[in-house]
Amino acid sequence: MLDVSLLGTGGMMPLPYRWLTALMLRYNGKSILFDCGEGTQIALREKGWSPKPIDIICFTHYHADHISGLPGMLLTMGNAERTEPLLLIGPKGLVRTVNALRTIAPELPFELKFLEITEPEQEFSFEGFRIKAFKVNHSVLCYGYSFSVDRTGKFDKDRAMEQQIPLKLWNRLQKGETVEEDGRIYTPDMVLGEARKGLKVTYCTDSRPTESIVNNAVGSDLLILEGMYGEPDKLAKAKENRHMTMYEAAKVAKSAGVPELWLTHYSPSLMHPEEYLKEVRKIFPETIAAKDGRTVELNFEED
Repeated sequence: MLDVSLLGTGGMMPLPYRWLTALMLRYNGKSILFDCGEGTQIALREKGWSPKPIDIICFTHYHADHISGLPGMLLTMGNAERTEPLLLIGPKGLVRTVNALRTIAPELPFELKFLEITEPEQEFSFEGFRIKAFKVNHSVLCYGYSFSVDRTGKFDKDRAMEQQIPLKLWNRLQKGETVEEDGRIYTPDMVLGEARKGLKVTYCTDSRPTESIVNNAVGSDLLILEGMYGEPDKLAKAKENRHMTMYEAAKVAKSAGVPELWLTHYSPSLMHPEEYLKEVRKIFPETIAAKDGRTVELNFEED
């Protein structure tokens, strides 16, 4: 089970009814936050989730509406008596940018660890899931992210017994470990069937449409993209500022063949994004004009 919550859906500046874009995923006891604009910790509280157990924060880029909420978030975590290290992932300049922001949050009771993205596409593997960063097309260095949970094949008890694999090794093999016992090597493929469909969420804001977004969104259960503008006459402005219109986001979703698209990162001038859905859905019917706090629980397909 993967919990997905779009904490805020605003771009550029927070509004009384719309926090800045931030996405929270929870899987197998781990919490991963994507972007942390001003007001993110309030949006998190409104959702009823705590900032203390956040394990990883990923940044798409370093414009204020995506990172200005970090000092307050760090202080809140510290006040909640957090002691576990916090991992931060982001484009080049991550350490410099975070340390500059920490001028107002200099003392923390936990360690900050950093992973800077150095390639156009780069994947980070963790216990039970993967995070892949891919470069997009904004006015500054910017990345989108795919979060993936792989699922191994079903355990075949009969095959394990036929090969006289000790019972005490079954659980480790089922988890994907290779085990050596009494001079014999046992591998997961000896007892597991073909890999089953996992879970995948792709998130990207602040970009023109790119092949990298389409390619990395393929196979996603949910695609979350900016829909900065809904007004048809704003295409030129979107191109000038390296943003995406709702219609362009719909075309990306269609090209990627995803089952559902959530729009986010709206311009402050876009008061009612849902007003444009009729035309957007002519391009991609499964489009949602997401509002703050929109949440879904993604589950593995039944065997």
